[in-house]
Amino acid sequence: MTIGVDPHTLTGAYATDALDDDERRMVEEHLARCPSCVQEVRELTAAAARLGLAAAVAPRRAMKDEVLRRITTVRQEAPLPRPGPHGGAAWHRVRRAPRWALAACLTAAAALGGTAVWQHHRAEEARETARQAEERSDDLAALLAAPDARARTAKLAGGARATVVVSGSRDRAALLASGMAEPPRGKVYQLWFDDNGSMRSAGLMDPDRTTTAVLMKGPVGDATGMGITVEPAGGSARPTSPPVALVEFPA
Repeated sequence: MTIGVDPHTLTGAYATDALDDDERRMVEEHLARCPSCVQEVRELTAAAARLGLAAAVAPRRAMKDEVLRRITTVRQEAPLPRPGPHGGAAWHRVRRAPRWALAACLTAAAALGGTAVWQHHRAEEARETARQAEERSDDLAALLAAPDARARTAKLAGGARATVVVSGSRDRAALLASGMAEPPRGKVYQLWFDDNGSMRSAGLMDPDRTTTAVLMKGPVGDATGMGITVEPAGGSARPTSPPVALVEFPA
C-alpha cells in the first residue's frame, strides 16, 4: 500500500484497474464518503470503456504483396486512335467493331453492373455494422455513467480480471475484462446471466480481443450474477463446459 497518498488522486488508476488490493480497498473506503470521487470514477470508467472499443483493423500482411503481384498481370489499355479530318480509316475501323466485340463489351458492362450492386450491398452492410457498434458503445457508456451503477471485480485464472457493472434503473449489465487467455481455435467466450442457478445467454465476447468492454445482451431481470464459459463458435443455447468465471452482481 502507498503510504501518504491522497485517495482523490487515485480515481484514474482505480477506474482502469491499476491498483493493488490494499490501494483498491483504501479508494473504495474513500468512495463511500466522497460523492464527487464516485462521479469522477463513473466518468473515467465510461471513458476507458469507450477507448477500449476503439480498435483499428489492420490489413492482412500479404495484402501489399498480393496487390503488387496482380498489378503486373494487368495490361495497360492502349489509347484510342484520333480521327483524321474526315474521320480517317483508323477511326472507321474502331467504329466498325465486330459484333463479338460489342457483345463482349455488353457482357463486361453487365458484370461491372453486378459488381457495383454487390459493392453497394457491402457498403450498406458496413454502414449498418458501424451504426450498431456506435449504438452499443453509447449504451455501454450510458450504463457505466448511470447514477446507480454498481461494480464488482473478480480475479480470474492466469491473472485476468473481470469487472461487472450493473444498473438497476437501466436494467442492464456490462463486463469489463482484461488479460483473458485467447479461447481455443473454433471456440468463443460466452456470457451468461445467472438466474438463481439457471443460466441465460447474454451474448458472446470477441474471440480476437482478450481485453474488452461488453454490454451484456438482454435485461438483468432477476439475475444474481453472471458467468463465462467456453463454447463453440456462434455460441450455445445452454452452457456446454464448466464456467471459467462466476461473478455475483454487486448489491
